[in-house]
Amino acid sequence: MNQKLDLLARKKAEAKLGGGQKRIDSQHAKGKLTARERIELLLDQGSFEEIGMLVTHRSTDFGMENQQFLGDGVVTGYGTIAGRLVYVFSQDFTVFGGSLSETHAEKICKIMDLAMKNGAPVIGLNDSGGARIQEGVVSLGGYADIFYRNTLASGVIPQISAIMGPCAGGAVYSPAITDFILMVEKTSYMFVTGPNVVKTVTHEDVTSEELGGAHTHASKSGVTHFACAHELDCIQHIRKLLSFMPQNCEEEAPALAYTPSDETRPALRDLIPANPNQPYDMRDVIAGIVDEDSFLEVHKDFAENIVVGFARLAGRSIGIVGNQPAALAGVLDIHASTKGARFVRFCDSFNIPLLVLEDVPGFLPGTDQEWNAIITNGAKLLYAFCEATVPRITVITRKAYGGAYDVMNSKHIGADMNYAWPSAEIAVMGAKGAAEIIFKGEIEKAENKDAKLQEKVDEYTEMFANPYKAAARGFVDEVIDPAETRQKLIRAFKMLQTKAVKLPRKKHGNIPL
Repeated sequence: MNQKLDLLARKKAEAKLGGGQKRIDSQHAKGKLTARERIELLLDQGSFEEIGMLVTHRSTDFGMENQQFLGDGVVTGYGTIAGRLVYVFSQDFTVFGGSLSETHAEKICKIMDLAMKNGAPVIGLNDSGGARIQEGVVSLGGYADIFYRNTLASGVIPQISAIMGPCAGGAVYSPAITDFILMVEKTSYMFVTGPNVVKTVTHEDVTSEELGGAHTHASKSGVTHFACAHELDCIQHIRKLLSFMPQNCEEEAPALAYTPSDETRPALRDLIPANPNQPYDMRDVIAGIVDEDSFLEVHKDFAENIVVGFARLAGRSIGIVGNQPAALAGVLDIHASTKGARFVRFCDSFNIPLLVLEDVPGFLPGTDQEWNAIITNGAKLLYAFCEATVPRITVITRKAYGGAYDVMNSKHIGADMNYAWPSAEIAVMGAKGAAEIIFKGEIEKAENKDAKLQEKVDEYTEMFANPYKAAARGFVDEVIDPAETRQKLIRAFKMLQTKAVKLPRKKHGNIPL
C-alpha cells in the first residue's frame, strides 16, 4: 500500500505543478497568478475540494500523445466563500496556454452539472488561448457543451466569469451568457477577432488592449461589469458580489444582522438644487438611504447616465437603479436602457428587491439614437420592469417626464409602492416645451413674446411641475419628506417580504431583443 500511496502522491504533485516551474515563473513575470493560486485566494482557506485532478487529454494527432499533463489545463472543484458552497473552474495557462480540449470541457461541464443539481453558484476564472487547434472540431464541440449549460443555468444559479488573461474567439460567448464579467486591467482581454484579423479585414491598427482590454469593455462596449486594478482586486470583487446574492433562484439573499436606530437622514433635504436644471450626484442620494458603505456599483464606467448596483437596507440585499442627473441630465438612451434592463432582470431572477430612484427628463433625442433603435432598446427596460415580480419601490426625487416616467417603474407597470419628494416634477414634458405647445397662439399674439412665454412657463410649472396631481390620482402613494426616505423604504420592503405574483402561463415572453 505504501508504494501505491507514494505513486498517488507523485501524481498529485505532478498535477499541482501544471505545465512546470518554468511556465509558472513566466506566468508570475507577467503579473499573473497561477490557476491554483487564484482558487486559493478566492475560496475560504482549506475549503477547496478538487475534481478531475488526474484527467488527461485523449488526442493522438500532431504528436499530442507525447505531451500529457495531469488536469489538462483546468483546475475544477468546489469549496466555500464566506461559508457558502460554490463551484469553480480555473483555467491553467501553463498547460497548452489554457487551451480548451475535449476533456478540459468535460471537466467544466461536470462541475456545472453539479452546481445545477445542488443549487450553488458557478465561478469561472478564464485564462485561455482558446480552442485547442490540434483537436479540431472536438474542441469546438466542447465549447458548445459549455454554452448550452450556461444557458440552462441562466436564472437558476448565479454565474460569474473573471477574465484573467486572454479570452478570444468562441471562448468569449460563455462569459457573455453568464451574469457578471470581471476583467483585470492590462493583463486580460476579450474579443471575437484579434488585432491581426482586424488589420487584415478592415486595415485598422489596434492593440489587444485597445480592442478588447478591461477599460475598453468597461467604458465603451459594456461587456464587462467590473474593471479591476489587479487579480487580487478582482477576486475580492467576486467575494463581495456573491454576498448580495442567494445560492439559487429558490432562495433569498443572506441578510446581515441589523439593529434599528434613528433612520431619519436630514442631509437628504439639501441634495436637490433649487434650479431644476442643475445637476447633482444620485450616488449621494443612494449613500443617504442605504446602510453605510454597502453600495456596490455595477457597470460604473458604462452608460453613466444611469446608476445600478447592489446595497443593503437594514441588512437586507436590494438592487438599485437610479437615473444620474450628473451625466447627460439623467436622460435615458440606448446604453442606459440596456444596462438597466440587464440588471433588473438579474435581480428579478434571484429574488432581490428593486429600488428605483427617478430623476429622468425623458429619452435622448437625435438621429443617432433613433437609427440605432432607441425604441427597441428603451422597450427592453420597460419589459424588464413590467415582468419583474420581486418587491419594487420607486422614489421620484425630481423629474419624471414623458414616456420615461412610465418606464422607470411607475405604478402603472406594476410598482408596489411609489414615493415622491416635494421637489418631484411629474409631467408629460418640461414646463418650457409644454408652454410653447399649449400656449403657442397666445405667445405669438403677445407684444412681448418672451415675457408671455415666461408667464406661461410659470403657470404650467405651478400647475404640473409638482407631485400633487399624481398623488391625487393615486399614481404616487405618498409625498414624503426626503429625511424620512430610509425609514419609509425599510418599512415598505419589510411589508413586501411576502409578496407573491404569478405571471400568465407561457413558455416564455418575447423580450424586444
